[in-house]
Amino acid sequence: MPTLSVFNSISLDGYFTDAHGDMSWAHRGPDEEFDAFTNANASGGGELVFGRVTYELMAGFWPTVDAFDAMPEVARQMNDLPKVVFSRTLDEASWANTELIGDDLIGAIRGRKAGSGPDMVVMGSGTVVAQLTDARLVDEYQVVLVPLVLGAGRTMFEGVREPLDLVLTESRTFGNGNVVMRFRPNG
Repeated sequence: MPTLSVFNSISLDGYFTDAHGDMSWAHRGPDEEFDAFTNANASGGGELVFGRVTYELMAGFWPTVDAFDAMPEVARQMNDLPKVVFSRTLDEASWANTELIGDDLIGAIRGRKAGSGPDMVVMGSGTVVAQLTDARLVDEYQVVLVPLVLGAGRTMFEGVREPLDLVLTESRTFGNGNVVMRFRPNG
């Protein structure tokens, strides 16, 4: 049965985007160990899940020469993996291997989780993360804590209506100051 994970970077003050919706602050200077972790994570396979805003950011970067120059392994995986974007406003999804679903996020993810398809990973997509969290469909949250204070922005849990108790299952600190933490719902 496929699992659903969330992978997001957050600032020390809890934001996954800054006040202008930008996530580029999450990419700190070179760190061989963190780069190796990122490459290994990207090669894990599965299906990528996005909301419209994150999909447009990702589709605008990963197929470019700049992406392949900066992170060739991650760029290859991001382009090759199957993707699904949930949007009521997009008419098409032109990034390679992308399926567009216009409505019923919860029903679509429940159906995928009940099937025999690949594991799924939500990246960015705070509105999607909040809805899936409320529906208790997320099996794991993988959070990269970036030692940076933004002062304002959006949390990936904006709009969650009920508290969710989590258990820390793993943490790892990197030379660039990033801390990767994995959490699963408690219970």
